[in-house]
Amino acid sequence: MVTVTVYRDFGVVLRVTKLGEADRIVTLLTRREGRVRAVAKGVRRTKSRFGGRLEPFSHIDLLLYAGRNLDIVTQAVTLDSFGSAIAADYSRYTAASAIVETVERLTSEEHEPSLKLYLLLVSVLRALAETDRDPSLLLDAFLVRSMSLAGWAPALAECARCGEPGPHTAFSIPAGGLLCGGCRSAGVARPAPGAIALMAALASGDWPTAEASDGSMRREASGLVAALLQWHIERGLKSLPLVDRGSVAEPPELLGYPAARQAALVRARVDAISGPLS
Repeated sequence: MVTVTVYRDFGVVLRVTKLGEADRIVTLLTRREGRVRAVAKGVRRTKSRFGGRLEPFSHIDLLLYAGRNLDIVTQAVTLDSFGSAIAADYSRYTAASAIVETVERLTSEEHEPSLKLYLLLVSVLRALAETDRDPSLLLDAFLVRSMSLAGWAPALAECARCGEPGPHTAFSIPAGGLLCGGCRSAGVARPAPGAIALMAALASGDWPTAEASDGSMRREASGLVAALLQWHIERGLKSLPLVDRGSVAEPPELLGYPAARQAALVRARVDAISGPLS
């Protein structure tokens, strides 16, 4: 007797890719099953029953059939249509693109539950779509908190190596945060105290402090956050250089960290040439 496994879950669409003439492969982060890849049959046809519901950033209620290699979407109902509001604003769209790419990188195994990451993703997409908060701050808050969920919380109040309470002035990307006088080595960065305070505010959800920060502190904090994340995942995020940080200067996500910046941007260019995320 053949057992047919059909399951229901809530999910956020991370990415869609074409399959054949009418189908798509949809990559989702779901509440119970973690990251899932599923085939949505016929969704590129004009008369598709649910094609418009399976767009990036959509929050949906799904019914799926568990296939051997890829699951199959049999039903989709919209819970929150974040995509239309996000896509209408370039800053919000680029921030959301970096967020969903980060989620894919942090969920390397399919069908491995990631409930806290799922809840964090829904929360930040809702904030991007429904509030007027700075998209760059929302992105950095998501990145800091997602690193914490992955076990990579940056040391912002104590030495990353020995645990000595701060304040400290040296910051090391490989070490994962601040370093005390006894642990610091040559070549460490010395970010402004305001940038560290901003990172701590984003990590804890202290939005009054975060929103009171100025542009230079935000850019420096963004550089630290992006460099830390890309160090941990061991590759660049190709969406980050496209994020609108409110500046026409060199992409600020790794400013002040030449070696990390060069390596990340080279990796991003390789990814762009190689095609979509694997």
